[in-house]
Amino acid sequence: MDIRQIDEDFAVTGQISPDDVRDIVAAGYQALICNRPDGESPDQPDFAEISQVAEKAGIPIYYVPVISGQLTQDDVDAMAAALDEASGPVLAYCRSGARSTNIYGIVQQRKG
Repeated sequence: MDIRQIDEDFAVTGQISPDDVRDIVAAGYQALICNRPDGESPDQPDFAEISQVAEKAGIPIYYVPVISGQLTQDDVDAMAAALDEASGPVLAYCRSGARSTNIYGIVQQRKG
């Protein structure tokens, strides 16, 4: 996992595995946001697999899938809602972390 800190309460990474959840919790993250739709690549774990492990680990996880290159206002609204509900620090992930970074930036600009 290559975690990149965006600001004090938000970081991004590429695709995580169910086994990564324990390390994410140990690193102090208090919520996860998945910005990657299921089935984007054949080797990708489904959101349900990661969600099940996160639930057992006691970390809330939000599913805000964004199709690469097709960000919509609904996606931005869903991300804003997840961020409002989550208590930080939050770790968001997608394939590379770029979508998570972009949508977070848009949500932050909207607040400004």
